Amino acid sequence: MATGDVLPGPVVEAADLTRVYRSATGETYALRGVDLALLPGSLTVVAGPSGSGKSSLLTLLSARERPSAGELRVLGGDVAGASAALLRRLRHRRIGYVPQRASTGLFPHLTAAAHVRQVASWRRDRHADVDAVLDVVGLGARGGHRPATMSGGEQQRLAVAMALVARPALVVADEPTAELDHGHADRVLDALAAAADEGSAVVVSSHDPRVTERAGRLLRLRDGVLSSETAQSRETVAVIDNAGRLQLPPALLARFPSRRVVVEADGEHVRLRAPEDPA
Repeated sequence: MATGDVLPGPVVEAADLTRVYRSATGETYALRGVDLALLPGSLTVVAGPSGSGKSSLLTLLSARERPSAGELRVLGGDVAGASAALLRRLRHRRIGYVPQRASTGLFPHLTAAAHVRQVASWRRDRHADVDAVLDVVGLGARGGHRPATMSGGEQQRLAVAMALVARPALVVADEPTAELDHGHADRVLDALAAAADEGSAVVVSSHDPRVTERAGRLLRLRDGVLSSETAQSRETVAVIDNAGRLQLPPALLARFPSRRVVVEADGEHVRLRAPEDPA
């Protein structure tokens, strides 16, 4: 597939996605059984409090880590089973990634323009308009500057420009507006939305209302679990995972202090109520 082509099906497919981090003190579940699909031309925002699993999810979706369990296909490839070389080629050529700390993806000896040009070469686009890409994120006058002479916000916008050049099939951005003022945040969001309009699947993590209100689809994570989904219709639905577990919104949990619920089916309707004897 050439850079910029639109895939006929989902760009990302995940089923029962689980990520466990192991240390000397034990295991920590960052993600528990997440199911999702990302389509070409979509703008998806993943929201949730700190520690909810947003960054872990985006790291997996960008093929930077392998899942501990479950299935994950990115651009047709099985992330769990692919070789390290294949995943590296996939990341370079077809995935745009904005890390939460932009400086981790920058080279101190390269200018801003050289960074964008380097990524364009990885994506085999010899005709990329580097100046235009920098201008989109407000760095048109900073192309000759190296990271050490740029502010944190400028480095973040450079990371966005690198992610978007040559229109990759998948763009993954982890808190891309965290260090930006309103004006520059709007420019970055406009650029991400334009990438989706041009056919890329764009997924962004954030708890910033400026970002969540722009989402075509809003996914909320809580304790590593996908708890709710809001589509363009603005109807919010709870999520049932493959094991049949229903994730209730936090506002409803107070109605079930025992964490037990009676499920009653009445024709076409299903009703949940607290048990009379919670013991």
